[in-house]
Amino acid sequence: MSAPTVLIAGCGDVGSRLAEQMLAKGWQVYGLRRNVARLPAGVIGVAGDLFSEDCPENWPVGAVDYLVYCAAATDHDEAGYRAAYIQGLRHVLGWLEDYGQVPERLLFVSSSSVYEQKDGSWIDESSPAQPLAYSGRIMREAEQVALGSGIPASVVRLTGIYGPGREWLLTQVRRGYRVAVDPPLYGNRIHADDAAGLLAFLLEANQHGRKLEDCYIGVDDAPAPLAEVVAWLREYLGVTEWAEDSSVRRTGSKRCSNARIKALGWEPRYPSFREGYAAILADRPQ
Repeated sequence: MSAPTVLIAGCGDVGSRLAEQMLAKGWQVYGLRRNVARLPAGVIGVAGDLFSEDCPENWPVGAVDYLVYCAAATDHDEAGYRAAYIQGLRHVLGWLEDYGQVPERLLFVSSSSVYEQKDGSWIDESSPAQPLAYSGRIMREAEQVALGSGIPASVVRLTGIYGPGREWLLTQVRRGYRVAVDPPLYGNRIHADDAAGLLAFLLEANQHGRKLEDCYIGVDDAPAPLAEVVAWLREYLGVTEWAEDSSVRRTGSKRCSNARIKALGWEPRYPSFREGYAAILADRPQ
């Protein structure tokens, strides 16, 4: 029996981590991005531009068993989001159709920004997703494109991804970042390796005949108030001075549940921010 194939469209940070995990499981992995030289070793590069209607010249000619759409916007405005998440997805779906390829499942990497809740309440996949900001609205529209594609699809709403190279909060804490304690500003996180691991878990689950839902939230086990995270990082880093005034970068406050994906058998490698940030900091100067 030949190895299953997966095409990762938008094979950047999380996509590359996913690619490495699937290669280790014996899968054949295609990675679509502009600069294929930056793909992990063993990934079959597909040099292409998601923003262009032109199909990549080296598009895979055989079966594509699975598609993971894992794009990131290059321009953070409404047009940039629409190009990355809606138009890009439609381009890839069109290229599959041109080659007569019908994947067994599409995983569309979405965002918890589709949830507008700001009162610290718990959120799961059944909670209303009625975003007001353009980022959430466009992501919600893109989800509908994926779910209406004619390919069995699951939307994976990832929360705040952190990890090597995604260290904004660490930098801010070192600079004396201070946030309000009350009312608590809840945040949700997932380590980049766990984000990739969740996608890998879903691919394997489908390959083994498990029934998948059309939506999953990707988050660790412990949503926490931002002030708690900052306080822990201060102690870990030995930061003793911080700004007199509180500041925040966002206004959302909700607690996302991973109960659905955990019921399927997934467990995060980094169950809370403590394990995740400790792993990032373990081998580098503070």
